[in-house]
Amino acid sequence: MQSFRTELELVNHSGKAFVEKDIIDLNKKIREFREGKINDEKFRSLRLARGVYGQRQQGVQMIRIKLPFGKVSTKQLIRIANISDEYSNGNLHLTTRQDVQIHHVSLDRTPELWAKLEQDDITLREACGNTVRNITASAEAGIDPNEPFDVSPYAHALFSYFLRKPFGQELGRKIKIAFSNNDKDTAVTYIHDIGFIPKINEVGERGFKVLIGGGLGAQPFLAQIAYEFLPENQLIPFVEATIRVFDRHGERVSRHKARIKYLINKIGLEEFLKFIAEEKKAILNKVYEIDRTTVDVKLPPANKPKTISPVVNDKEYQTWLATNTFKQKQDGFYGVYIKVLLGNISAAKSRLLAQVINAYASSDDIRITINQGFLLKYVTLEALPFLYNELKQLDLAIPGFDSVGDITACPGTDTCNLAISNSTNITVELEKVIYSEFPDLIHNHDIKIKISGCMNSCGQHGLAQIGFHGSSFKVGANVVPALQVLLGGGTIGNGEGRISEKVIKVASKRGPDVLRTLFNDFEKNAVEGEYFNSYYDKKGKDYFYQLLKPLGDNSTLKESDYTDWGSDEKFATAIGVGECAGVIIDLVATLFFEAEEKLAWSAEAFDNNQYGDSIYYTYAAFISGAKALLLDKQIHVNTHHMLIADFDKHLVDTGLIKLNTSYKELVLKINQNEPSKEFAENYFSQAQIFLNQVKLVRESQIIITSNVVEKN
Repeated sequence: MQSFRTELELVNHSGKAFVEKDIIDLNKKIREFREGKINDEKFRSLRLARGVYGQRQQGVQMIRIKLPFGKVSTKQLIRIANISDEYSNGNLHLTTRQDVQIHHVSLDRTPELWAKLEQDDITLREACGNTVRNITASAEAGIDPNEPFDVSPYAHALFSYFLRKPFGQELGRKIKIAFSNNDKDTAVTYIHDIGFIPKINEVGERGFKVLIGGGLGAQPFLAQIAYEFLPENQLIPFVEATIRVFDRHGERVSRHKARIKYLINKIGLEEFLKFIAEEKKAILNKVYEIDRTTVDVKLPPANKPKTISPVVNDKEYQTWLATNTFKQKQDGFYGVYIKVLLGNISAAKSRLLAQVINAYASSDDIRITINQGFLLKYVTLEALPFLYNELKQLDLAIPGFDSVGDITACPGTDTCNLAISNSTNITVELEKVIYSEFPDLIHNHDIKIKISGCMNSCGQHGLAQIGFHGSSFKVGANVVPALQVLLGGGTIGNGEGRISEKVIKVASKRGPDVLRTLFNDFEKNAVEGEYFNSYYDKKGKDYFYQLLKPLGDNSTLKESDYTDWGSDEKFATAIGVGECAGVIIDLVATLFFEAEEKLAWSAEAFDNNQYGDSIYYTYAAFISGAKALLLDKQIHVNTHHMLIADFDKHLVDTGLIKLNTSYKELVLKINQNEPSKEFAENYFSQAQIFLNQVKLVRESQIIITSNVVEKN
């Protein structure tokens, strides 16, 4: 406890009172959860919004560290490495969302861990949960010769603006936002809730092509075009309006239907954009100018060695140069990619890597890439061989970055509750096949291979030319670990993409043979220079089904097929166990407590002259209070929009709640008024009166119920 207080004092001295409050609140809520005062579902929502995620293994947590657009300094990397050693198992996992995850952390130590991270400006806030998740961007942003302009400041602006915003804390589901830095769409905007591609219009103004409603998962959707050109100063107003509309109209009961893509599919893009236009009146910033100077770069030391160092193997070095480096738009500098197998790097190796980066590259702008590697910036031509030798000693000079041989994979059954079969050990085996049997493919950047432990696509298998996701099937009384094979996905460019098609399911141990079969067939029958997807389209899905059908023949299974990769035990599907408070909680009382808590936050925001935030907290209090009474009457609703209508129908129209107007007209004043001080004050007062009345109705219902029970 003393250590926790010390870390908090250091955070407070840095002037981050809001961060200190966050950490104290998490610590308090953990205690209340342990004491059975907060129910499991509510506590889960709270901790997820603070980057604390339940693991497959009972009693420990995965901590997701939020690094906007994957930017991290060597100082921060060392801090994360030290945290992993102290609180975890000494491993860092780089994700496809440009985060860093550490695993096997005790729940009770998470506040202290967070406090230590914040000393180097690293946050856990909204890294998980039903929030605006980490905002990703092309790793090459800022140094790519082909980009119209650097999108990094725009991604940073969105991260800064929406962090802790009241309308982004308890959404129906998460929102994922991505910025690609050019038309190649290397950030795969077409599978995001909101995606941006930079454009310069005919008069030289900056803006973005806007994609909306994309997503992978069990039911993939390609994003639709919201705007061909949105001026840069409309970026934040558009995103805020989108989030607020999603908060009010998005699904909240069926999690499988609770993403923006389903809402747009239900009501149509035109109606969704109409809601956005209507919401803009309630937004404080109708125009928001982006500060383009927020992402500074620290150049490496100028005293570079002038002589070329001896290279152990010149052929290997030349291959590495060809596959892992490129010329930056800044004259005389190179970007250098580092391939990280499975995105896993030890804390010890991370610290050594930081020392190497300090000597040869920019120390304050390393980028985590969406295929789970690193990009170093501002390496001089003279420094490249020295850097190569240093990386070689760390086993981090593996060629073939972002090639066929650079497979993306989620952690799968290693740690994830939802995973069905192993996605990590098989990735190692598949890469062995490529590097040993098809070595020329490390120069091929057309085919991407991606693997997920289940259909949810955390490994992004749904957009791969060759994708796999974990599955299983029964043979008699036994269960076989399996891979669903998907083919034909990928990025077209400028916001367009392809979703891969399910072709066949095979036993997991036959995964390497799937690759051998596909590569041998492609090598033998494809036309010179033909892309894999062109070949797939020409041949058709059934051709590939027939090609792989022998590998799907379960009558030829061997004993080894009944065990998963990395395991000696016979396979069995398993579901991880989450936390449990161990007591039954009065959910209605909890909702009333939440309503009062949100009114308190509203008052605090008002006192700090944050009138827009105050108004939204008041709206949330209105919703929580109404939901409590509806739940008390066993009326369940899917969206805020439905809740508003049902509250009028069952409580206002019946006379149980007496208002001067309808509940709908009362609560929806939020998007019909400017976010002024006067409206914030008036709206708050009306919410106070409303909550007092609904609590009185609740108390009277309890008395009536008690009397009935006594008579019986």
